[in-house]
Amino acid sequence: MTFDPARRNTLQKIALAAGGLLLAPGFATAAQADPPRKLGVALVGLGNYSKLQLAPALLETSHCYLAGLVTGTPEKAKTWAAQYNIPAKNVYNYQNFDTIRDNPDIDIVYVVLPNFMHAEYTIRAAQAGKHVICEKPLAMNVAEGERMVAACRKAGVTFGVGYRLYYQPHHLEARRLVKEQAFGPLKFIESSFGFTRPAPTSWRLDKQIGGGAIMDLGVYAIQGARRTVGQDPVAVTAQAFTFDKEHFKGIHETVLWQFEFPGGIVSTSTTSYSAFVDRLYASCQWGWFEVNPAYNAQVTKGRTSKEEMSFTTKKYQQIDQLDDFALAVRNKTQPAATGEEGLKDIRLVEAILRAAETGNKIKLDLVAASR
Repeated sequence: MTFDPARRNTLQKIALAAGGLLLAPGFATAAQADPPRKLGVALVGLGNYSKLQLAPALLETSHCYLAGLVTGTPEKAKTWAAQYNIPAKNVYNYQNFDTIRDNPDIDIVYVVLPNFMHAEYTIRAAQAGKHVICEKPLAMNVAEGERMVAACRKAGVTFGVGYRLYYQPHHLEARRLVKEQAFGPLKFIESSFGFTRPAPTSWRLDKQIGGGAIMDLGVYAIQGARRTVGQDPVAVTAQAFTFDKEHFKGIHETVLWQFEFPGGIVSTSTTSYSAFVDRLYASCQWGWFEVNPAYNAQVTKGRTSKEEMSFTTKKYQQIDQLDDFALAVRNKTQPAATGEEGLKDIRLVEAILRAAETGNKIKLDLVAASR
């Protein structure tokens, strides 16, 4: 082939033009674009849930990472900072917490404190301009929860509640089976969670600080029923019992309640600090399914009247929860588990206790209550 300089120049021009198209704005490939920055999460409270679940989960998340710590214990701060490579400027205590507003490394504050501190630190985090996840239960009462929701709205920050099971495969499958009527129309549900009481000195046994099993474990059972049915209840009856009055002072040892849902669906639930139960069972017109264990953070199993539920699950259920929240912040959308969802459950806790204490059926309208 004869060398032709004119042909070579023409090919060079074509190549340069093509390269210009590839490099022009709007033609950059995903490989050339920088990936979005992971959002920084500060854990407020370094107890067992943070230590054994949240911090390890944040090592495996795709859209956020552990960027900061808030603790009242200097020794914990030192140990955690070394373990997770947290710089000193990202470590706070409860006195200087509000200065977190000036730290661009921290986008999200996750409140993992005893229940009575949830409202204070959620509101302070929102006022500092940080997006907030609050561990369940959202608050000690409806009034607190309403202040938390209002504070986050006023500050324009995303507000979520720590409901890891919104993202767990077995629970998602339970919702699908009901929605698609895989076994015919749903008739009734049992949704219960209880275990032997914590240590006598635990803050969970203090009515003013923790609130007992109904606050600690009952919200899981409430969520299990609501989410599986796919509707909110319209009425509740309830009963409460305390036999061990030495350890249960001012709180109920065991609470049972029954929800009525639209369309004739009913649920029954138990929560307790004196006996073990951990299951979600649904009976439909032509079959049944259950998740058992259902609510603990370690092991989840399920089966139907036809077969086992078989899913590949992640070691930490919080991974998808944290990533969903981070994506909601980045995309300016709402996470699946919003603060308003957590407030609904506190309204239901109060209704359950009122029904148990009065012996009356309590009518419910969560939509009207949230206006």
